Amino acid sequence: MKRDVREILNSFTQGLGELAETNKSNVNAFMRLLNTGYREGALSTKTKELMSVAIAVYNRCEYCIVYHVYKSFEYGATREEIIEAAMVAVGFGGGPSMAYSVTLLKDAIDEFEKDFK
Repeated sequence: MKRDVREILNSFTQGLGELAETNKSNVNAFMRLLNTGYREGALSTKTKELMSVAIAVYNRCEYCIVYHVYKSFEYGATREEIIEAAMVAVGFGGGPSMAYSVTLLKDAIDEFEKDFK
């Protein structure tokens, strides 16, 4: 069953905003942590996003997969780089990671790739 990955992305980002209305300090602390970790450094932000794709696939986090596929494209990753990152996860996560790679990850790539061409 094909998932509406754009709806998943929007639901996640909207949910963060709504949660911040009543839990601003917690959401802001989380966002500061992310913003610090994803800054350019010894590793590029693109590389960090590709690492996040692999971790998301390994953990089978649907929201994380969709979000980090989008962010990977935003930071200049190619379809091939995103798939290769996911295949690293499959080496550790086996069948469940492959299942998410050939379904949700593929759907997210197909949907978001056109936004960055």
